[in-house]
Amino acid sequence: MAKTLELQFGTDLGKVARLTVDNPIEPVDPAALKVAMDSIIASNAFFSAYGNLVSVGGARVVERNVTEYEII
Repeated sequence: MAKTLELQFGTDLGKVARLTVDNPIEPVDPAALKVAMDSIIASNAFFSAYGNLVSVGGARVVERNVTEYEII
């Protein structure tokens, strides 16, 4: 079971850009997350094909389960 923290940002082109962090620390602290996301926007450290990051859109933890089957 793999978990990722997905950070969603609004861009200057009206799109949504996402950054993902593997194995997030839980429970997630929303206040700390907001500060971190504001810092990411202010630093302009990430490039997105959807435009510059300009606003905090949201965040969510995504859990992924994979079941493999042997094909006989």
